[in-house]
Amino acid sequence: MLRNAARHGTTGEAQGEASEEDIPVTSTAQVSGGGPSLEQNAIGLPEVLFQSITHMAPAVATALSIGAATSFAGGITPLAVLFAMIAVLFTAFSMAELARHLPSAGGMYTYVGRGLGSFFGWLVAWSFALAEPLVMPLLLGGFGFYGAIFLSAYLGIDIQFAWIGLAILCGIVVWWLTYRGIGLSTRAGLILGVIEIAIFLLISALLIVNAENNTLSVFVPGEEGVKPAFQGMIFCLLAFIGFEAAAPLGEETREPRSTIPRAVVWSAILVGLFYVFNYYAATVFFGPDEMTGFYTSHDGDPWGFMAEEVLPGIGGLLVVFAILNSSLANANAGATAATRSLFAMGRAGLLPRFFAAVHPGTRAPVNAVHFQAVTGLIIAVVLGLVLANDPFPTPEGVGSFGGLNVYVFLGTMLGLIFAGIYILVNLACIGYFWRQRRDEFNVIKHLLVPILGVIAMIPALLAVIGGLTIPILDIELPPYETALRWTAPIVGVWVVIGILVYFVLRSRNPEALERVNDVYGGDTVSSDAAAVPPERTTY
Repeated sequence: MLRNAARHGTTGEAQGEASEEDIPVTSTAQVSGGGPSLEQNAIGLPEVLFQSITHMAPAVATALSIGAATSFAGGITPLAVLFAMIAVLFTAFSMAELARHLPSAGGMYTYVGRGLGSFFGWLVAWSFALAEPLVMPLLLGGFGFYGAIFLSAYLGIDIQFAWIGLAILCGIVVWWLTYRGIGLSTRAGLILGVIEIAIFLLISALLIVNAENNTLSVFVPGEEGVKPAFQGMIFCLLAFIGFEAAAPLGEETREPRSTIPRAVVWSAILVGLFYVFNYYAATVFFGPDEMTGFYTSHDGDPWGFMAEEVLPGIGGLLVVFAILNSSLANANAGATAATRSLFAMGRAGLLPRFFAAVHPGTRAPVNAVHFQAVTGLIIAVVLGLVLANDPFPTPEGVGSFGGLNVYVFLGTMLGLIFAGIYILVNLACIGYFWRQRRDEFNVIKHLLVPILGVIAMIPALLAVIGGLTIPILDIELPPYETALRWTAPIVGVWVVIGILVYFVLRSRNPEALERVNDVYGGDTVSSDAAAVPPERTTY
């Protein structure tokens, strides 16, 4: 999942509109001209690598993101995870190649803008404008759902809509953290990230040891072919979102032209293997034939159930702790990224100047913080009530599945958005090296791999849209029959609006498009560093 690569910086000295010198320096809000820049040479490969790994939130992604894939992929869920991992690796390689020349805090916006032009760069920025505010409510739903499981299963407190109160509690904590101008420190985030990974590795190893039948057949398509794996793949892709979090750290990293590419590729490999290992373990222990009911089994806590089976008395608690920790940390990081974007857009005049206000003491973008907290809570609670039994109906006698359905619905939207952005990154790799680095153009690295990356993402896109047939493979993908059928139209309408806005701004207010670069574009490395030719990177 997302722990967006927002970086903390400074804001104004008094509440009011921020000046050019007061803008917080973040991955999504960079100053132009003579403003402040990020600290250079501050971090190395280990820190950058774990930036990406922890931003994928391995625990909550394992339980909720890939968990949702089991409803479609069933007994071949490990194959769906493997497909997603391969697709992400192609994109990671393309991104790594671009990072060798463009180690900028702008990340994917910079890559696409430089490789395909301002229009497609705008589409990435427009997509982020929808995606970033959805991260907090998505994770509030996940926190509320697993918090309610904790109350019911371990404390004996059964309240039908307990998830709402817990989601609000999580939202208040996130609001306080962002309002006070403090986030989880890098070291604390690293430690907690390692703990949640260790918990799931331990549980998964014990599941494999205790499984009745360890078999590689979970990687082999059954009677329905690979269609179930493709349908589950979009949720598996959601679990990988965040592998690119190393990309915006180019300004602060030692030897960024080699460190960033290695971190992007290896984070995708390591976490991909972690996911494959976890879901091989879950599938062989739970039973391949039973996996379509895995997600909602045992009152929505299948991982807790399995953990208790192999580690009685403490296994379930460890799993719930890891997931709640992941949800809170990621909600905080997502809110931080969203509020910094709102602040920067307010300062640039793309949104009302109301959003450019900063607190005199904490120097946090207070109005943006309040707005994100309120809208995040409203989205989570209202959507959870509307989707209380859709796409997953609440079993009789247990707490509402509203929080789970919020996570799945918004997660499907985010997976679709990022699949589209990853396709653009692959195409940008081709465009950048063909148009601007022709002397370095390599048919395998800069044409074949990106094309494979695009092709690998197409099944996930088509599966969400539904009612289509995958070209060449001739695999029909039926449309969703649940609330998920609305996810693709919502994203599609947003993209169409973005296209219209782009052409209106280009004809009536072209300066506004330049200001978008101030928000999302970031700074490249220093001129001294830029003068050094990128070395050959060995991944």
